[in-house]
Amino acid sequence: MRLGDLEIGRVGFGAMRITGPGVMGPPPDIEAARATLAALPELGVDFIDTSNAYGPLVSEMMIRQALHPYRGIAVATKGGFLRPGPNQWLIDCRPEQLRGAVDNSLKLLGVERVDLWQLHRIDPKVPVEDQFGTIGELVRSGKIRNAGLSNVEPEHIDAAAKYFTVASVQNRFHVIDRTFEPVLSRCEELGIPFIAYFPLATGALAGAESILTRVANDIGITPGQAALAWLLKRSPSIVVIPGTANPDHLRENVAARDIVLTDEQFAAIGRVGEKAAKLRGTAAAKPT
Repeated sequence: MRLGDLEIGRVGFGAMRITGPGVMGPPPDIEAARATLAALPELGVDFIDTSNAYGPLVSEMMIRQALHPYRGIAVATKGGFLRPGPNQWLIDCRPEQLRGAVDNSLKLLGVERVDLWQLHRIDPKVPVEDQFGTIGELVRSGKIRNAGLSNVEPEHIDAAAKYFTVASVQNRFHVIDRTFEPVLSRCEELGIPFIAYFPLATGALAGAESILTRVANDIGITPGQAALAWLLKRSPSIVVIPGTANPDHLRENVAARDIVLTDEQFAAIGRVGEKAAKLRGTAAAKPT
């Protein structure tokens, strides 16, 4: 998968879960989290997604401790949120805050430029031209190698493109949440990666009698792997970033990249997932 001037695999690693409850502080089992990070190179995972808001700062620090100097691994991070407490997310995308977020990430990750830096969410209180313009300045200064967006609509992609080359978009997307189908379509048109976060949030579809379980049992895989395989087949533009702080669960997730669903299995999961999505309704995207 081409991401700006990088080549990455389509199964990456989401590093939100290597933090504590409420995405605050260190993880409960820090040794397991470290072992999970250490296993990434041996499993061929070459893309990590994190944020300065995870911990805050904890995720970036742990990634550096485990993997620096990141040989063969692209590390993406994000900025735009303040974290006053567990499960509390305050948007602040004033230019000075964005510049400070990038500088802090450079220090914490131990790099001279960020492989991919994404705006975590657009701040409705700040003119978008100020937010996008600041990102463009940071790209031109050499602090950001590739820039992307997160939690956006199609029109935001086009607006941002006036200030910098949009290398990626990261939005929530999984079997029973298709809210951002229009964003995925726009990414396909533009030829940029759509990074699907929260890819394993399958809810009722992971039950004993669910379509995911039935397909998984037929193939000899897990329902979670079936959900990831469905996403990978859904569009060649999709990159999935399942997160975990358990090395065994990591290996299970990564193995999904080699699973190919039949057209019939893919369609069956898609039909049931679409029906479930309509029944549950659409919810506002959560921070990731």
